[in-house]
Amino acid sequence: MTRRLLRLIFVFVLLILVPAGGILSWGYAQFTRPSQQAFDQTVVVTKGYGLKEIAAQLEKSGVISNQLVFRVGVRFGGWSRDLRAGEFRFPAGASMRDAVAILRKGFTVVRRVAIPEGLSTVRVVNILRLTEGLRGDIKRIPGEGTLFPATYNFSHGDERVTILQTMAEKMDKITAKLWAAREKGLPLATIRDAVILASIVEKETSLREERAHVAGVFINRLRRGMRLQSDPTVVYGLTRGTGPLGRPLRRADLEQDTPYNTYQLPGLPPAPITNPGRAALHAVLHPTAGKDLYFVADGTGGHAFAATFAEHKRNVKRWRRIKAKQYK
Repeated sequence: MTRRLLRLIFVFVLLILVPAGGILSWGYAQFTRPSQQAFDQTVVVTKGYGLKEIAAQLEKSGVISNQLVFRVGVRFGGWSRDLRAGEFRFPAGASMRDAVAILRKGFTVVRRVAIPEGLSTVRVVNILRLTEGLRGDIKRIPGEGTLFPATYNFSHGDERVTILQTMAEKMDKITAKLWAAREKGLPLATIRDAVILASIVEKETSLREERAHVAGVFINRLRRGMRLQSDPTVVYGLTRGTGPLGRPLRRADLEQDTPYNTYQLPGLPPAPITNPGRAALHAVLHPTAGKDLYFVADGTGGHAFAATFAEHKRNVKRWRRIKAKQYK
């Protein structure tokens, strides 16, 4: 081979490799440099999408600037089969390489739905139905008092019925544990009895420090065979948990013939009137010891307690004077 031919081959190789190297260098720079995205971006990568669809989705959302470079970079790294579906948060300035790492790790966005204590099951189901990111319908409404109120984490696309099942399992677990550690001699025959009474306590007071005291009053009444005379049970008998009554209770309401009217019927109502939280459940299983049989609002958000009816009447008069001043 002559020297002239070798020189020609060398020039030909340079003409091919130098541009190719430049393209590779440019592509790598594009793939690794920070994006111009000024804010965090959340994108739901659809399940079943391939690399081409994912790249188009990310480019449309502004996470990447060039889907072709993204696809080449993924294929060059051998990551095509590692990209996961779900909802992902891409931080501001994330490079294409950063985006690939996020998709490969599969750390999806954690969403939360908060279920407060004291909501009826119907209202809990309504919250789940309105929660964005969950899917599927709830065809069967669970029983009252079977769902544990708490904050639950979920990922985009999770089933609503799955959240309900988790809530029911947590209620079963917590009530069983609390029941096993209950005080002896309580007039509660079953865990269900405890949940029923806890649901009443939950609606009677929002103050954590007086729940056990309210529970103690009801426990004392049950032991004496007295009617509980709880307003929230009357309200539940009228609304069945669909929402607030929307007005003060009337004397005629206390005479309504419903299974939940504890002014008319002795003992516990046939079922819970809400979904109680841990504090209310603990309160009825560890009630305050004492002789109190009555309580009434005291105007401060709490209640005035009494062991005798005479004392209770004085507390009621005081409460009526407070109410009268409020409406002046």
